[in-house]
Amino acid sequence: MPMIRLTAPADALSEEGRTTVQRDLATALLHWEGAPDTALFRAQAWSYLVELPGGAQITAEDEAPRFLVEVTVPQGALSERRKAGLVEDATTTVLAAAGLTPDDALRVWVLIHEQPGGTWGAGGSVVRYADLVALAKGQRADA
Repeated sequence: MPMIRLTAPADALSEEGRTTVQRDLATALLHWEGAPDTALFRAQAWSYLVELPGGAQITAEDEAPRFLVEVTVPQGALSERRKAGLVEDATTTVLAAAGLTPDDALRVWVLIHEQPGGTWGAGGSVVRYADLVALAKGQRADA
């Protein structure tokens, strides 16, 4: 199941953005993974917000806030087209949450980590991508 983590400087997100950004990022991730929109899959799309203390993140150029979105998915879950769509949506989501414009897009970096088969576990068992695909097909059939 997917995980997404946004690391941002404290106070870089608007109050409204801070309350919605995690759910919005998780929703985008599920969409681009092609997962069914069911309670089971939504509950497994974990989203983290890590806020850094003031001064903990700068560049060699300036102290304008930068944002790092890290996505962890099973290997094979995202085609190149899906990765591109996810990067675009994650960037747009973070910019909106921070009250920034598309001109600030280079302040948002997205790293996609693909977890090799057999190296992901949940509920005390190894979870394989093929298992998730079968589960998704079953969820779609039940819908």
